[in-house]
Amino acid sequence: MTGNSSRVLPRYEQPRERLLRQGSKALADYELLAILLRTGSNKQSVVDLSLSVLQCFGDLAHLRQASLRELQSIQGVGPVKALEIKAALELGERLACSHPIRGQAIRCVEDAGQVFAHRIGHCHQEKLYALFLSTKNEILKEKVIFAGGLNSSVAHPREIFREAVKESAARVMVAHNHPSGHTTPSQADLAFTKRLKECGELIGIELLDHFIVADQDYVSLKELRLM
Repeated sequence: MTGNSSRVLPRYEQPRERLLRQGSKALADYELLAILLRTGSNKQSVVDLSLSVLQCFGDLAHLRQASLRELQSIQGVGPVKALEIKAALELGERLACSHPIRGQAIRCVEDAGQVFAHRIGHCHQEKLYALFLSTKNEILKEKVIFAGGLNSSVAHPREIFREAVKESAARVMVAHNHPSGHTTPSQADLAFTKRLKECGELIGIELLDHFIVADQDYVSLKELRLM
């Protein structure tokens, strides 16, 4: 095997050729990664290298969280390839987060949970995220309220309701992520939810739900009857 390309495959089966013929959606994750990496090493083809990278981390979600050092621990991945992987995944994440959802209606717990998981589930730092809704549960605005623990002094309901009033929102949904990977609510989470709900009742803006997110998993405190 050589380090030039995926020569172990017939030309028509190589990732670049398949992308040209069939489009990017027809390619598996490892094939897209192989195109990004471009070359393999003296000991393995670029396809084998991309498979090794994905097998090492399990899936794209965990690959996205890998550090440069962890990436470079894989044989065949040097500093340049590690940087290219990180840059490509970051661009993909930024594109996903920039997708406008204004006007989208939240019809069920799953609708909101998926939005929150996509927005903050991957974050290494705890973030509080809010959706500001109309009377028809249509999203008027979405915003990161702050980054930090819910027991921090910056986690104050006024920041959320100031934005809600500004947007003429009738309802609010909030979520925060647990970088630990666990969705079990803490006492601080419950205390903050209670405080937030009471503040909303005072000014006539309903807190519909509070989600806890970890990667692509989430729980609704309303469904758990904890608010």
